[in-house]
Amino acid sequence: MLRVAVIGSGPSGVYTAQTLVGQEDVPDIEVYVLDRLPCPYGLVRYGVAPDHEKIKSLQNNLRTVLEHPRVHFLGNVAVGAAGVGLRELREMFHAVVFCVGAATDRHLNIPGEELPGSHPATDFVAWYSAHPDAAADGFTLTARSAVVIGVGNVAVDVARMLSRGAAELAATDMPQGALGALADSRVEDVWMVGRRGPSQAKFTTKELRELGALPGTQVLVRPEELALDPAYRDPGGLPAPVRRNIEVLRDWAERPVERAAGMGRARRIHLRFFLRPVEILGDPATGVRAVRFERTAPDGRGGVAGTGEFEDVQGQLVLRSVGYRGLPQPGLPFDETTGTVPHAAGRVLRDGEPDPGVYVAGWIKRGPTGVIGTNRPCAKETATSLLADAAGLARRAVAADPVAALERAGARPVPWRGWLAIEAAEAERGRELGRGTVKLADWAGLLRAARSVMVGR
Repeated sequence: MLRVAVIGSGPSGVYTAQTLVGQEDVPDIEVYVLDRLPCPYGLVRYGVAPDHEKIKSLQNNLRTVLEHPRVHFLGNVAVGAAGVGLRELREMFHAVVFCVGAATDRHLNIPGEELPGSHPATDFVAWYSAHPDAAADGFTLTARSAVVIGVGNVAVDVARMLSRGAAELAATDMPQGALGALADSRVEDVWMVGRRGPSQAKFTTKELRELGALPGTQVLVRPEELALDPAYRDPGGLPAPVRRNIEVLRDWAERPVERAAGMGRARRIHLRFFLRPVEILGDPATGVRAVRFERTAPDGRGGVAGTGEFEDVQGQLVLRSVGYRGLPQPGLPFDETTGTVPHAAGRVLRDGEPDPGVYVAGWIKRGPTGVIGTNRPCAKETATSLLADAAGLARRAVAADPVAALERAGARPVPWRGWLAIEAAEAERGRELGRGTVKLADWAGLLRAARSVMVGR
């Protein structure tokens, strides 16, 4: 029996497991999916916005794989410097596949970035998604104006969540603390700002259109900024998704500005382009008060150049959404330039040569690109490499009981039944609050629920 450890239970990890156990001609494989958190599904649980129920329903597909008789989910297992090391894992498993994603945000590297009130957008996402590492009271939302730096789907998500009414979010699984803070939010203006033009924005049309469908919210676009983009004036040569984005923006730019009267508590989302952040203004005592941007212009080579003209956008909350970056994994080689682990078709390379039995898939393999579905072919490539190596890998002796070996190494794994107990506790929490399922947002609550069915193990 070939035993494989997959590190990470997000889409790339689960798709890797699915490929490994789905080979009819290779039946003798068991996969142990290890995750630092006691809950599975990775960014599908902790990165997809709570009001995106259709995308979140992907959990049902991932669940089917994790309930396969030869796939074993083990949560609450830290791997690396703070947990079980690669050397120990290789004594327990014939192969180890790292599917750990890109775990940190890219920095702007501008003055004022660390002022109070300036946060990575992913911290905000983690908070409203009930990630147990997020501070439960991290966002009180007393700001009147919020600046979101970036024009990708994460930026659109946080702009939408800042603008959506709490009554609409009560039906989601958002934790109660975040729901209450959004209900009390004083944010009236959300500025979403990109350094380049609309044809280079990374959001999808579906996400973009959702901004225009928010009740009581105006989306404001400046025609003169759109017109700076040569592709905006002549979009015929653009890919179809980008052309659709341009059409939505053009429609908004041509609409008359609605009057706030009669709209109740109106909010405004300002989409700005060709502005590059150069400084976050404020002080350590009172926090952020504005972001200083330099106006940019197309440079004729597909990029932009500064014009020397500056504009300050007022805001007491800044959310930075300019991409992700992988982190070095203890025991693995790492390319600092790309933020990935060197590999050949998923086989980890040390000094240019494959390291037998060690593999990567997902963002730590290819960088933070693509959508959820992109992980499927990426995972399949890695799993195919592993299966080609299986005969040689299986010759090595490993621990007879991987779970017992993990426990001897200091881990306290939460098995699948522990996760099912967390699900039950979240459903009960929702009933108590008169809502649907409501996520548990703290480590203590998650582990207490998980261990309620593990007594005497």
